[in-house]
Amino acid sequence: MWLSLAFLSAALLGLYDIAKKTSLRGNAVLPVLLLNTVFSTLIFLPFILMSRCGGRELLGDLFYVPAAGWEVHRLIILKAMLTLSSWICGYFALKHLPLTIAGPINATRPVMVLVGAMIVFGERLNALQWIGAGFAVVSFFLLGMSGKKEGIDFRHNRWIALLVLAAVLGAASGLYDKYLMQDIAPMTVQAWFNVYQMAAMAVIVAVLWWPRRRQGERFAWRWSIVLISIFLSAADFAYYYALGSDGAMVSVVSMVRRASVVVSFMGGVLIFREKNVKGKLIDLALVLVGMVFLYLGSRG
Repeated sequence: MWLSLAFLSAALLGLYDIAKKTSLRGNAVLPVLLLNTVFSTLIFLPFILMSRCGGRELLGDLFYVPAAGWEVHRLIILKAMLTLSSWICGYFALKHLPLTIAGPINATRPVMVLVGAMIVFGERLNALQWIGAGFAVVSFFLLGMSGKKEGIDFRHNRWIALLVLAAVLGAASGLYDKYLMQDIAPMTVQAWFNVYQMAAMAVIVAVLWWPRRRQGERFAWRWSIVLISIFLSAADFAYYYALGSDGAMVSVVSMVRRASVVVSFMGGVLIFREKNVKGKLIDLALVLVGMVFLYLGSRG
């Protein structure tokens, strides 16, 4: 069950990436991210309010948000800051990089989670899962060669550096998720970390963007901004319940979740008409082969 939820989360994340790229093209980054956190909060706020008003029978265990004290909320605040830091780096990088480059780079993020899961949680992969992780590593190096054909030097490009930083922060957030899911209900984490992210982004926009809003790139409203929140909230919902399932391995869930690259890659080709597709297809193929090995290795 947890593996099926991980694949569902991956498909929704691919659509999320396409919505992000559509929203960020020629647009100011920080207000787009703020609105994403606002709409995500609005999605979950009714569940928080109904849970506080005795709506457990109506919501059921799946959507009920259990009450939590400060000990839990401060852990969720740390989760919110980790995720938001990753998003800020990732949003700026995605605005300036092709989806067919950014997607496969993000797909290598679970390798970092893999190392962390082995160190922190004592997880161990079998031979098939190790092979899958190896394919992901090789794909990153080949992607650097593909990027050079488009004038993107992985060693000296600041957007690549930001994307890698976003991946590192995202990996740390993924490991932290597994820790949180051991004792905290998934809906408590997902509902409240959106609230805290919105509060933090409101301060960031008020301080960094609003006073300079007439300088540089302006903000333009697009309906795809709403889709960012819808696809992300649904993807995270499936992801948290996958992690909360018995026997779920954070390294495998994180790796499968990066299969979102298939959807985002197709978006880059069909919607944004990105170049050098044939070369990048090899990188994508390696990622997919890695996912297959991970799936086969986790069936037992």
